[in-house]
Amino acid sequence: MTTDMKGLELKLLRPADGIEMDLLPLQGLWTEAQYINLSDQVNHLIEFTDGQIEVLPMPTSRHQAMLLWLYEQFKIALRPTDGSVLVAPLRLRIRPGKFREPDILMLFQGEDPRYQEAYWLGADLVVEIVSADNPQRDLEDKPRDYAEAGVPEYWIVNPLDDSITVLVLDEGMYRVHGRFGRGQMAGSLRLAGFGVTVDEVFDAR
Repeated sequence: MTTDMKGLELKLLRPADGIEMDLLPLQGLWTEAQYINLSDQVNHLIEFTDGQIEVLPMPTSRHQAMLLWLYEQFKIALRPTDGSVLVAPLRLRIRPGKFREPDILMLFQGEDPRYQEAYWLGADLVVEIVSADNPQRDLEDKPRDYAEAGVPEYWIVNPLDDSITVLVLDEGMYRVHGRFGRGQMAGSLRLAGFGVTVDEVFDAR
């Protein structure tokens, strides 16, 4: 199975019936409704841009350990606000015709109307853990997408160099709030008082 959007074979196994689907002939033709239906039926993370399907790689054990450790920290921080923090798979609608599936996404207040069952209509903070298969996706492509969606804060957790970069939205574009390495604490601008020790993130098991 490959996930290359530039012409390589692109297949997806549907566990419900065991049929292997060749997605490539339909690239550029998928509708938003078809994408939602497909992603409801498979056990892979799938993102969608203007008719194009992208199947993301299966997370590694280290990826999942960091993800769950961060989730617990954000969950504790949000308890006083009655906000929500969830992890992938959960679709975030960037705009009509474009969806991403952040590793972690959160809303700071309870009863936020952007919280929907099928997909969220926005988020106050998202986190991505950089995937070794295509670092550009998380480092370059997704900052543009989350800025387009108006997400106020984006954390890039990069196990390729053990760094955490916190980006904050400023007049429609992200600026670097801080880039943190081992021995430092990564802090949020939007979630007052929240921070994590970088070493604990990357040493999570």
